[in-house]
Amino acid sequence: MFVTAVDPRPAATTSYPAPLPTDPALEIDQSLVPAGPSVRDVIKAYVGLTKPRIIELLLITTVPVMFLAAGGVPGLGVVAATLLGGILAAGSANTINCVLDRDIDEQMRRTRRRPLPRHAVSPRSATVFGIVLGILATIELGLLVNWLSSLLALAANAFYVFGYTMVLKRRTVQNIVWGGIAGCFPTLIGWTSVTNSLAWTPLVLFAVVFFWTPPHTWALAMRYREDYASVDVPMLPVVATPVQTARQILAYSIVMVLTSIALWPVGGTGFVYPLAAVVLGVVFLREAFALLARANTGADGPALRPMRLFHFSNIYLALLFIAAAIDPLLR
Repeated sequence: MFVTAVDPRPAATTSYPAPLPTDPALEIDQSLVPAGPSVRDVIKAYVGLTKPRIIELLLITTVPVMFLAAGGVPGLGVVAATLLGGILAAGSANTINCVLDRDIDEQMRRTRRRPLPRHAVSPRSATVFGIVLGILATIELGLLVNWLSSLLALAANAFYVFGYTMVLKRRTVQNIVWGGIAGCFPTLIGWTSVTNSLAWTPLVLFAVVFFWTPPHTWALAMRYREDYASVDVPMLPVVATPVQTARQILAYSIVMVLTSIALWPVGGTGFVYPLAAVVLGVVFLREAFALLARANTGADGPALRPMRLFHFSNIYLALLFIAAAIDPLLR
């Protein structure tokens, strides 16, 4: 008879912890999880890199010169091709500028909402985008307009990126004076797109924009003086007193107005352009004198109201060049 031994220890069993009760209050509402950027947001960010408002000013100085060069209405095809090339070229330069200046743009109140400081676009993607725009601009202008206009646009871009952004902007108080040359090139491009050659008329308008740029930019810099000072960009209002800055603005404004009137004998315009140049010039000088008067009273900061001159400078340039475009139509 066999007796089976019985192990007094309980049999081993595999046990699993009971699931914890689910608290509905702790569940994540998937509708509240932020989604990735939409296509519209991405497009808006890339467009923002090109600085559309600056492009508008450049185009305002391009198309009217085409009317002067044509002695009337230029061909719509060449106007469209020149505009497209100008948009691509300016967009390229502005995008590369955003990449190179992203460190100071993050700190400045006026620029901190740009795409790169907001990390809406990566620096690498922005760089590629800017280079592609530049290549497209060079090819498009060369094939659809002419290679002289294409080379001028390329030279303007190179000067803006390497001359102004990389060399002048953070090193000298003359940054915008000489760096502003890049913004003068559209007058030459507008003329060469029609004639495929240069002449004194576009060079005079080139000089008008050259002398217009410092008052325009320094007025803005007076408003955002603290921004530029905080990032060590030596704009004139940062290193000079309001009175000294206002005097420089007035000096450049006087030369600008005289240069604008010089187009009348040089370009052989009719009566519309010189009349507009005189009237607009008087108003511009009045604003420049008023700014100096406010500075002489000891006003500083918002009390200087420099944005009055800044905003009118945009109106001045637009109306002056529109008058240049209308003039040949009324001869």
